[in-house]
Amino acid sequence: MVNTTLHYFYDPLCGWCYAASPLLQAAAALPGLNLALHAGGMMSGSRRQAVTPALRDYVMPHDQRIASITGLLFGDAYFDGLLRDGSAIFDSTPPIAAILAAEKLGLVALAMLSALQRAHYQRGLRIADTLVLRMIAQEQGLDPAGFAVELERQLSLAELHIQDSRHLMQQYGMQGFPSLLLERDGQLQRVDVSPWLGQPQAFTAALQGVLGSGEATEASLCTADGCGLPG
Repeated sequence: MVNTTLHYFYDPLCGWCYAASPLLQAAAALPGLNLALHAGGMMSGSRRQAVTPALRDYVMPHDQRIASITGLLFGDAYFDGLLRDGSAIFDSTPPIAAILAAEKLGLVALAMLSALQRAHYQRGLRIADTLVLRMIAQEQGLDPAGFAVELERQLSLAELHIQDSRHLMQQYGMQGFPSLLLERDGQLQRVDVSPWLGQPQAFTAALQGVLGSGEATEASLCTADGCGLPG
C-alpha cells in the first residue's frame, strides 16, 4: 500500500460516523495505509442545535438502528441524560477543533475522534463544552495546558478546515457523512462504507480487494443537514 491514503469525511456528531468507527479503526491498522480525517461541520454555525424533545425523537431511531447493526454501546447517560437536557447544545465546531488540536500535539486524530464519540454516545457528555474537551484530552494523555492553548488556536481555524472538507466533498461528488476516498499514487476513488457496518474484518478485506483491483462506489448516510436511515 505504498503512497496510499484513506480520506475520511466525517462529523463528530454524526451517528452513522460512530457506526463506522470500528471500520476506520480496523482500516487504520492496515500496514502502509495512511488515514486523513476531514471534518464537515454537520452541526456547525447556523446548523448547531439545542437539544429538544423533537431532536431526541429524531435521533433515537437512528441510534437504535446503529446499535442493532453494529452492537455499539449507547449509554443511559446519553439516551436519558444528554438527550433530555434542554440546556445542551449540539455544535460540531468545538469537537472538530479538539481533534485538530490533539493531532497537532501528536495524538492520532482518529484516537481523539473515537474518544469524543464514546464521550458523547456512551457517557452522555457535552462535547461542545471546552471543559469537557480538556478533560477528554487529558484522559488521552495530552498536557492540559498545552491542549488548552492549541484548542483556542484551532477554534479560530476550524471553519477553514470545514470549508476545505466541504470543497473536497463537492469536488469528488460526495453528498454526506461518512464518506471515504481512497488515494493511490495521486488517483482517487470513492469507497462505500455502508455495506460493512458491524463487519470491520470484512471491510478491511474488501478494502484490500479494492486496492488490488476494483472500482468502488460511495453511499453516504448523513448529509450536511442530518442523517438518514439506510434501507
